[in-house]
Amino acid sequence: MPHPERLIVIVLFDRVDLLDITGPPEVFALLQREMDEPCGYQVLLAAETLEPVTTAAGVRVLPDIRLDSLQHQAIDTLIVPGSVEMDAKGRVQALADPAVVQWVQTLSDQSRRVASVCVGAHILAAAGLLEGKQATTHWSTAAQLAQDHPDIRVDADRIYIQQGRIWTGAGLTTCLDLALALVAEDFGNTLAMRVARQLVMFLKRTGGQSQFSVMLEPLSSTRRMEDLRQYIAQNLGQPLSMADLAEQMHVSDRQLARIFKTELGMTPAAYLEAARVEAARQQLEATDASLDQVAETCGFNTTDTLHRAFRRQLGTTPGQYRSRFRTPAE
Repeated sequence: MPHPERLIVIVLFDRVDLLDITGPPEVFALLQREMDEPCGYQVLLAAETLEPVTTAAGVRVLPDIRLDSLQHQAIDTLIVPGSVEMDAKGRVQALADPAVVQWVQTLSDQSRRVASVCVGAHILAAAGLLEGKQATTHWSTAAQLAQDHPDIRVDADRIYIQQGRIWTGAGLTTCLDLALALVAEDFGNTLAMRVARQLVMFLKRTGGQSQFSVMLEPLSSTRRMEDLRQYIAQNLGQPLSMADLAEQMHVSDRQLARIFKTELGMTPAAYLEAARVEAARQQLEATDASLDQVAETCGFNTTDTLHRAFRRQLGTTPGQYRSRFRTPAE
């Protein structure tokens, strides 16, 4: 059954960053490719007039609709991009045009969800949508955001932050990360992961100004390997010895090792540990299960083994990971 219509509005204005407005629609379009039925997303680029808007890259973009035509219309997601200028000392300064701020204030009241991309957080802040909240923005303007709006808890080391219905994203390319997170909220991690694979990127990336997570697992080129991976995912709580996996694939232990090396570039044992850490990570993010329960259901058996695997894979402990990434119940 088709999903209900979800109107996504991206605000356009002169000197807007081009990737901020083209990245999210690409993610939503790839989502549709991965689904067997209409996802329900309708993306509209909205500006004050229907005249072409010149972006910071010099590329002109044609709006779909005027902002005033959206008044009183239900919006699922309002996406607010950003723009910058260089001051006399060569420093990057985020801009928040009063007219754009006013439109964001108006349309946010009609929106189920509001998300800023990169320095678009400064527009949300000026519109009063981040007051008392935690937020992120591009690292180069984080100090400006904190200085201009001391009531906002600015975290410049995050890819994106969700505070209820308000989302803020970090740098330019992280518009893709943010859009993937919105897809995951609407349709779940499995579909979001499939879109991430098409983009050849992390579902959640590692490194600075980021949340960290395990890497996007590599795609295999054969159906039998994909079938085995599905079998592993469904039986992580079992011992799953080399002999078990080889039998499942109808090959010898030695052949199994060669196949894993060729297809995935790792040993069966390394893949098993990565898959178990991924499953444990998801439980730590989304449930209140104890570490003993997580260890058992993910096949680690003991919390000591779970701790050692997290140290190897993520450089942290399960408890530290949960304290940072546990999604609070709303």
